Amino acid sequence: MGDKLVIHNYGHGGGGITLSWGSSALAVREAPPAAGNRRAAVVGAGIMGLTTARLLQDRGWSVTIYTKALPPHTTSNIAGGQWSPTSVFEENRATAAFQAQFKEAARLAHHAFQNLVGGGYGVRWIENYFLNSQHVLPRDNYYLRELPELFPSLAELTPDQHPFSSPFVYRFVTMLIEPSVFLRRTMSDIREAGGRFEVRDFRDRAEVLALDEPVIFNCTGLGAAALFGDTELTPVRGQLVFVPPDERLDYLTVGGGEGVLYMFPRPDGILLGGTFERGASHLTADQATTERILREHARIAREMRT
Repeated sequence: MGDKLVIHNYGHGGGGITLSWGSSALAVREAPPAAGNRRAAVVGAGIMGLTTARLLQDRGWSVTIYTKALPPHTTSNIAGGQWSPTSVFEENRATAAFQAQFKEAARLAHHAFQNLVGGGYGVRWIENYFLNSQHVLPRDNYYLRELPELFPSLAELTPDQHPFSSPFVYRFVTMLIEPSVFLRRTMSDIREAGGRFEVRDFRDRAEVLALDEPVIFNCTGLGAAALFGDTELTPVRGQLVFVPPDERLDYLTVGGGEGVLYMFPRPDGILLGGTFERGASHLTADQATTERILREHARIAREMRT
């Protein structure tokens, strides 16, 4: 755009944290390799902006992050954090080239997070149980079928192998990323490597292109619809409920009742979901949805066999 190179790295709703390092690695590859004026602006300080900035620094770039909100006041801070690339694309519309790119991003991101386990980044391994009322085979799930090496210990369980009341259960081991810990630590890493943060709310594309840096990474998520005229961006709203933490919970659950349900235990609280409302972007919690989420998760817990 004029004398600026703009590289878009929105992220992926439903799998933003999961694919962050991988998607950002692909985006950073688009930066010019010349060793001249290696200054980049990263617009946005959510998961995509922070991982993009950190990878640029590893390649020798000087980075300034421009953002209207800093963690803990970003959407990424209230994301679930389970490592699972779900809801990212529609399989029947995905080209072979896209699928190859998706798989590479998933593998790169998985490797990056695996290297951060136990290192103060809020990343840990944890068992994940999928609870189903019908016989849904793991191979029916795209990422379990196409990326089996990233989901160790995948198994369909018989009733005597789990405590849940659901008739069909399968399990795998995945990673859980605690957003508040991970984002705070990554911001610290960026600052230690010489990166700068500047709070600024851009009103339009012209203000973005007026930045001094010759290379600009657009990591604004849904904000790109207005800033860069991307009319295809579609919001998907997820409502969550947090209840006090319980250190006895050492597993995740997905499914098991009415509507969208998932339970992620974190030190900052037990995260209960949820919804998947395509086209909705408002931030007002719906009381009926909150009651459903609490009611269904309480029932799952109550019906567990001891």
